[in-house]
Amino acid sequence: MPTPPLAGGAAGPAHLRPLIDTVLTALHDGATRRNGPLPAGGPGTVTHNLHRTTGPLIPNHGTGAHHALRTLVTALTEGAADPAHPHCTAHLHTPPLALAAAADLAASALNPSMDSWDQAPAASALEAALTTALAAEIYPHTPHPDALITTGGTESNQLALLLARERHGPVQTICAANAHHSITRAAWLLGLPRPVVIPAPTGVMDPTALHDALTRHHGPLLVTATAGTTDTGQIDPLTDIADLTTTHHAELHIDAAYGGPLLFSPTHRHALRSLHRAHSVTLDLHKLGWQPASAGILAVPSHHDLTPLHHHAPYLNADDDTDAGLPDLLGRSLRTTRRPDALKIAVTLQALGRDGLADLIDRTINTAHHLADLIDNDPGLELYDRPTITTVLFRPTHTDDTTLATTRRTLLDQGHAVLGRARADNRLWFKATLLNPHTTPDDLQQLLTLVTHAHDNATMEGSTSR
Repeated sequence: MPTPPLAGGAAGPAHLRPLIDTVLTALHDGATRRNGPLPAGGPGTVTHNLHRTTGPLIPNHGTGAHHALRTLVTALTEGAADPAHPHCTAHLHTPPLALAAAADLAASALNPSMDSWDQAPAASALEAALTTALAAEIYPHTPHPDALITTGGTESNQLALLLARERHGPVQTICAANAHHSITRAAWLLGLPRPVVIPAPTGVMDPTALHDALTRHHGPLLVTATAGTTDTGQIDPLTDIADLTTTHHAELHIDAAYGGPLLFSPTHRHALRSLHRAHSVTLDLHKLGWQPASAGILAVPSHHDLTPLHHHAPYLNADDDTDAGLPDLLGRSLRTTRRPDALKIAVTLQALGRDGLADLIDRTINTAHHLADLIDNDPGLELYDRPTITTVLFRPTHTDDTTLATTRRTLLDQGHAVLGRARADNRLWFKATLLNPHTTPDDLQQLLTLVTHAHDNATMEGSTSR
């Protein structure tokens, strides 16, 4: 067998072009075979079909590039949960823009490693420009804001707690019951006290409960607020929280992984008022930014806030190299090898501009409100609340939690719809997290029809079994 060609270099594109054609055909064929948002049959069927199609993954003799690509990409696509399908709405799982995926291909072919300048000359400069620009969106009034590119909200939140610990020692974190699970996990990983969890009776942090917690606890305190919860998409009262942290001399971190991109929408950015008052902010562009995962951000008001992350490894950032002007990249992450995720983000922002990104955000939020209207106008369905961002909770009227959960799994098993689940007001709800700007009113009506039909069948089967 000849030595396989490489993706890089002047000859790389010629080697890639026929392989990409095979991949694109396989993506099309797999999606056509699936013919829906999810493969039908459940985990057992999907696993069986995948193994049957792919055969041994480490054969004694290779099958060749085109056969392997065609087989595995087709199988993976046929068995995928496709966020580009309008009935795939369970999670903050975005359908990536084609241009962002194309940029990601270039990043893979070039393969810069973002841990030293001599592995990523232009990529490191691009990342520095992008992170400075994104930090300025969050902190427009500070002279030298900065940001890091992360794998997502979990890593960003961990870094936020780490930086607070390095500033003040073993900080006590205070969060609400609506906070992302990564806050508690980060405290555990960093050896910090278990977070104080205060109530969120209406789905957002209760300022009165926060005032009481800040009064009771002493020493270094870090309040973590949420701008876009995973269950309901609600945004904590950021101004009230910022005022309280200022009064009690506590620090503030805002997890805006979901809601942060609202900054780009003149229509909706008011929901993030006081975001700039936080000591650190998490933002994910692989949610309401339509990037392939991963594309997380941690922003801080000053580049000096990132000094504790400095790390020395002579083969990557020798002192004399740094003194001679080679950028030191090790302090830009706790990871060593990193992909140049800045490229796809920069391509998207430059291609769409502020108005283009705002249009996508506004369009998707309007779609969520249209779904809420359809639910409100259907006597057989109950709406939890108007959407804050793009998350809509609903349930059939007069149902019970067991039937609702069964209905959701039935839709998954049939491959008809991918809906999430969330508990609010001590009841279980279907969760539709709308992130597809191409979703139409007809798509939404069809989704509700599928839900109603599956629920009616589940109700009848439950009555028969009793």
